[in-house]
Amino acid sequence: MGLAYMSPFAVFDTFGVVSAETNGHVPAAYILITIAILFTALSYGKMCKLYPDAGSAYTYTKKTMNTELGFLVGWSALLDYLFLPMINAVLARIYLSALFPHVSSWLWVIGLIVIITTMNIVGVKIAVKANTLFVLFQLLVAIIFVILTIRTILHGGEFTTTPFFSHDMKLHFLFAGASILALSFLGFDAVTTLAEETVNPEKNIPKSIFLIAFIGGLFFITVTYFMQSLYPNVSLLKNVDGASPEIARHIGGIFFQSIFTSGALISVMASGLAAQTSASRLLFAMGRDGVLSKKYFGFLHKKFQTPVFNIIFIGVLSLTALILDLVTATSLINFGAFTAFSFVNLAVIIYYFKNKQILNHLNFVSYVIFPMIGLAFVIYLWFSLDKLAIIIGLAWLSIGLAYLLWLTKGFRIKPPEYQFEEEN
Repeated sequence: MGLAYMSPFAVFDTFGVVSAETNGHVPAAYILITIAILFTALSYGKMCKLYPDAGSAYTYTKKTMNTELGFLVGWSALLDYLFLPMINAVLARIYLSALFPHVSSWLWVIGLIVIITTMNIVGVKIAVKANTLFVLFQLLVAIIFVILTIRTILHGGEFTTTPFFSHDMKLHFLFAGASILALSFLGFDAVTTLAEETVNPEKNIPKSIFLIAFIGGLFFITVTYFMQSLYPNVSLLKNVDGASPEIARHIGGIFFQSIFTSGALISVMASGLAAQTSASRLLFAMGRDGVLSKKYFGFLHKKFQTPVFNIIFIGVLSLTALILDLVTATSLINFGAFTAFSFVNLAVIIYYFKNKQILNHLNFVSYVIFPMIGLAFVIYLWFSLDKLAIIIGLAWLSIGLAYLLWLTKGFRIKPPEYQFEEEN
């Protein structure tokens, strides 16, 4: 589910833009962002091991700091979780409208939303099985892409270390490219929302989080190395923004370009399915606590054991893909994702200083130094956000704060919180 949420095909969507930004060093930028993300992945792993609940950053902040701040972090994270399914619907509309210009674009949006909503309602096992097939198909197309790229390079190019390092490589351009590529990793944390549906979550979720980020990073680095070796200078391409489909046609003709496009569509469906699954679980955690309507958001279907109302609610919300463009839609999720990353790193640091039994030099490195490195990079990413993302994010946060003031009667009472039964 995590790999599907991240979407392996994201590597193709950003290659042209980042290659131009880094002057032909996309693999080096991926190495940088992979290392940075792994530190945050370690923080998520530690928190999930301590609190294997469905709320992710919302739960971790609430447990280590306070319930009011936890609510605001969860509210901010909703921007990421709620609107990513909509972004996938936007992408489906863009891809399919280009292929079938005579078909009304709203049919593709509604069709995708109905399919993934139905699959999620039936149960998480169905969603997992579907996404396993979707991810395997994406990986198969990517492997064919790499093989064809290698074949093309052998017929007139060369393999060098230049994509990783060259004397004219500029560090600030590399960081700028890495900040764009951070979007490729959105979703490695989403599996924490499935902790209550996972066997032995204290052990398996931390492992999965790290592996998702590591495997994703390794995949991105490998694929972009061969792409960059074939096209050291993407300015030679007709369309830098749409570089990958053009490269696909160059290495495999129209037939492979069609297969490549189908991989992109499968990627959209897989990511949309996983995103809706995760978002519904975050809403469920907040509904179960009572900070959102318990009757609706905290409801589980007796037969399917899924938060049906939440899934349908997110499906309806995704219909905004009919009117929003991709840039505006993307701006909605960055603020929420970076807020969650920041506070999960902070939660680990605060947990360390609150618990005297773990105060030692070895734990200081893993509970303070590593999260600080992760937090430092996330802070850098904050500065890469455009004004629209910040304005929308702050407006959303203001609405959440106003709601929290009403819920707590001006902070005179604590926000409601679900009490788990203690195990004997």
